[in-house]
Amino acid sequence: MSDENQELRKAGLKVTLPRVKILQMLEASEQKHLSAEEVYKQLMEAGEDVGLATVYRVLTQFEAAGLVERHNFDGGHSVFELERGDHHDHMVCTETGEVVEFHNDEIESLQEEIAQQHGYEIIGHSLVLYVRPLKDKKS
Repeated sequence: MSDENQELRKAGLKVTLPRVKILQMLEASEQKHLSAEEVYKQLMEAGEDVGLATVYRVLTQFEAAGLVERHNFDGGHSVFELERGDHHDHMVCTETGEVVEFHNDEIESLQEEIAQQHGYEIIGHSLVLYVRPLKDKKS
């Protein structure tokens, strides 16, 4: 049995060809954050006959099953990334749309400290920095 079939069954999803194809596409993609439209386009380029509505439905099912995480970055549509169990934050370039993943222990500690100062504990969070390339300061 393929890894994709096992992942789907473990997530409580029936193994169907569209689900397997979409999961394979997400795992094989060099780009870690894909919109439903980008998944659809890559499937079409690979000669797979999976409709856009099916892609949306499957990605929503994957999200509910914990296989993918959905991000709604400002100024854009939803993008999906495989849930790998490792926490990371994101930087989104406002000029190119590029999404950069990062993890910083100091930021994580500071967030915990701030929550505790206010009498809370963090049960989850999402940090997104909106960035643009540095401009040369040469005159």
